[in-house]
Amino acid sequence: MILNQAQSNLISVTDYLQLELTTEERHQLVDGEIFAMGGASENHNLVSGNIFSELKNKLKDHPCRTYMADMKLKVAEDFFYPDVMVVCQQDNESEYYKTAPTIIVEVLSKSTRKFDQSQKRLRCQTIETLEAYVLVEQDKGEVQVFSRQHGWQSFYYYLGDEIEFPSLELSLSVESIYDQVANEDVIAYGEQQDNL
Repeated sequence: MILNQAQSNLISVTDYLQLELTTEERHQLVDGEIFAMGGASENHNLVSGNIFSELKNKLKDHPCRTYMADMKLKVAEDFFYPDVMVVCQQDNESEYYKTAPTIIVEVLSKSTRKFDQSQKRLRCQTIETLEAYVLVEQDKGEVQVFSRQHGWQSFYYYLGDEIEFPSLELSLSVESIYDQVANEDVIAYGEQQDNL
């Protein structure tokens, strides 16, 4: 996460929300400071898109809604842009942000890894409706899931595994998350499957 030096002074929530309506660049608001969001790599984009598509399709006949990248999440006075978010409760506080997600997915990148794994995760885990906080590697085949059901203990999933979301009665295969992604783990897994 890179601090936008031109905007390094503290900003109010009202001013932040107005800024987000008038600028093309997206920003996150953390402790009153705004942070510019960089562009995503090809793998990041593919992984996010795969997760969004899989969750949206599996929740087609369900009241939950799946959002990707441009929908903000409000946590107390902070605002984030999760890569993928599933919201199952009525959440009509604003058409520009959500406050009651069930699942939050972040695809890790070098610039956001530390923040997504620590501060953002801990803040999001305070949301009463949140059931799972999911961290997905883009450069290897690894998914880390923190779930409320297990006291926010994390579990790791790899290619060949299924990730269960009991509260939504659905599962997501790690293979589907990495469809068309060309990282070392995915290539090696594909070659291994071809030799079976």
